[in-house]
Amino acid sequence: MTDTVAMQHEDWALRPWVLAGLLGLAGLGVHFLAQWDAAWWSPWRAALTAAVAFGPLAFAFILDRDRWQEPLAFAALVALVMAGIAWRVAAGGEQHADAPFWFAAAVVAIALALPLFQAGFHRLRWRTPYDATHFHVWTDAISAAGALAFTGLSWLLLFLLSQLFAAIEIDLLKELVEKGWFGWTFSGAAFGAALGVLRNQLKVIGTLQSVVMLVFAIIAVPLALALAIFLAAVLASGISVLWNATQSPTPLLLSVAVASFVLVNAVVRNGEEEASGNRVMRWAALALALAIFPLALLAAISTGTRIAQYGLSPERIWGVIAVGVAVAYGVAYFIAPIRGRMAGWMARVRTANMHLAVGTCVLAFLLALPLFDFGAISTRNQIARLESGKVALDEFDFDALRWDFGAAGRDALARLAKNPDAAVAKLAGEARARKFRPYRHAVRDETRDERLANLRMQFEDRDLRKAVRAYVRDMAYLCAEPCVALDIGPAEGREGREIAFVSGTFVRREIVDPRGTPQEDVPPPADIVLGADDGAPTVKADSTVEIREWKGRRVYVDGKPLGDPFE
Repeated sequence: MTDTVAMQHEDWALRPWVLAGLLGLAGLGVHFLAQWDAAWWSPWRAALTAAVAFGPLAFAFILDRDRWQEPLAFAALVALVMAGIAWRVAAGGEQHADAPFWFAAAVVAIALALPLFQAGFHRLRWRTPYDATHFHVWTDAISAAGALAFTGLSWLLLFLLSQLFAAIEIDLLKELVEKGWFGWTFSGAAFGAALGVLRNQLKVIGTLQSVVMLVFAIIAVPLALALAIFLAAVLASGISVLWNATQSPTPLLLSVAVASFVLVNAVVRNGEEEASGNRVMRWAALALALAIFPLALLAAISTGTRIAQYGLSPERIWGVIAVGVAVAYGVAYFIAPIRGRMAGWMARVRTANMHLAVGTCVLAFLLALPLFDFGAISTRNQIARLESGKVALDEFDFDALRWDFGAAGRDALARLAKNPDAAVAKLAGEARARKFRPYRHAVRDETRDERLANLRMQFEDRDLRKAVRAYVRDMAYLCAEPCVALDIGPAEGREGREIAFVSGTFVRREIVDPRGTPQEDVPPPADIVLGADDGAPTVKADSTVEIREWKGRRVYVDGKPLGDPFE
């Protein structure tokens, strides 16, 4: 079937030139429409930029000499959809916390819709041949990767030529390379030319696809063995061993599940006549197909555990959706070998792929539309946790409501600032009044309690102690091991106190304001981290840490110290 599908795409000598011109103009349009230096894009500019970028790109993948009406309609639809989503993202501004995810969901929907359209799903519906869809998925991916590689090589050659001509004082090419309009036009033209050449060679790409599948099928064998050992170890030791080994198991588990999905399909391929006949590879594919579900289930348990500990956030809701898609694939792949007692399990996997691809495409498209407000959902969940006592008042992240949950979070924070409970109102009011997020690297990480337990403060000022504790809570890189906080004194030229955090063999100086006033996001002093010499003592939980007066000799240049002291 692969050859049959490839034969439907005739060579077109002008294709590289047409696509080079099309995408070159698209790149030029992106340059003039985009607002790369602006913090927020104008909605109309964002919409036009997305339309000019995605519409021609989609058209380039599906354009044929004698078949351009339907591809043009599809490309126009892609441009319209991406323009609408981009407009929504730009117009949303700070009203929504997860606007970038809408755009990502739209891109996923378009990426899935493209091979379905190429295979004729819009006409054949569920009668669409699986092998045609699978063929287009892989040839599109290989064509895009090849075109990107060619674009990179073209830029390398262009840079070398510009330097070559500059050596003989001909700077025209060097000056062109530095122009933004030229860069976008050249990149689009190079990508289009390469894509046109590759789309003319679908027969060759189909053969290359078979080679890639064979390599992936070989890789499936060691991965299947490794996953069998991994799952057996988890069953024997308990799921807690996974939580103890890594603080972020969900992305790791999902990545392995995706790798398993790809390798299973490398063995299953387009149809029975193309599926690998090697027994070892077929058994490895079966093992990987069965492993996707437990991997996705472990990811679901991990995500659920984090939500139970820290509540919902827009990012976690998107994570739940990703895990849900993985579980759906896992269930389908797990059931396929069981139904019919192993007979024809590969055919059932192919059927599941088609149905799940369409379902995922529709889901991604719906998520990109203004149907859900994950910031509002997360805000209600966090407020409920606070009111029910599931989270202590001093542990509740009021700043997250201010910065991470969009307009719904800020509205809730305004209501909390009027709460009859004076402590709640005070903390909410302080968070609401901040003009900057307190600390640039503020996170709500699962190591917080352990890091706070490592902290020992050697000063008595109650306000400063409270501020330092809050600082360590929000700065994930502090106090990963026993550390001691020392008050150096007033910060020179800035509000607050300079605190030395002594941990391991390092001294890190930070500026903390005991009044709770947020620090503007500015670069820290150049000497903020001081490394210790070799053989220096390591801070332990019971170490005596102190600041002493010191006098010695060192080199000075123009009255300023140079190098380390040598006495």
